[in-house]
Amino acid sequence: MARTEITATVVYQNLEGGFWGLEDEKGNNYLPVNMPEQLKYEGKKVKLVIREADVAGTAMWGRPVRIVSFSTMTP
Repeated sequence: MARTEITATVVYQNLEGGFWGLEDEKGNNYLPVNMPEQLKYEGKKVKLVIREADVAGTAMWGRPVRIVSFSTMTP
């Protein structure tokens, strides 16, 4: 996957021990393998550049991605 820019909302999923994810404006779910601590706030709006992560995970939710860069959005 080439780098892709998305606008998303940070979500916490209380499944399989809990994890942080991203839901974009189209309802697509992404599972960051390198979620920065400063983004770990439920409902935070962010703009990100992501790329597909070639990893196997235990969470059966979202597409695994690596965050290349991000910026937060003010409400």
